[in-house]
Amino acid sequence: MGDYGEKVAADWLRAHNCKVLARNFKGRKGGEVDIVARDGGRLLFTEVKTRKKGGAMRGLAAVNRKKKALIERGANEWLRRLGTREVPWRFDVIEVEVSEGEKPVVRRIENVFGNSDRLGKR
Repeated sequence: MGDYGEKVAADWLRAHNCKVLARNFKGRKGGEVDIVARDGGRLLFTEVKTRKKGGAMRGLAAVNRKKKALIERGANEWLRRLGTREVPWRFDVIEVEVSEGEKPVVRRIENVFGNSDRLGKR
């Protein structure tokens, strides 16, 4: 179900004028990011959480401190490979809610790790 949700999220980002740069990006030191995308000049490090409709817990609730640290390590590796931190970027979560026979519901929660875009700060 996770792969399906990531595909739905990637398609959703493309439909919203974002360019998907990588899926399941893994850093050298163990970090990982489900989707790295670009929205204009801003990088998006996106965690995708897929749930069945009517589930007890929202996907966002599953992004705990340990998961955030994993995503941050992956984002840091991406920025290191990019060779600069002087680009705006943020961490988002995309929740994909699925139900058999229905079109998936997609919700993006922006800046889940903070209130504003980051530019060269870490």
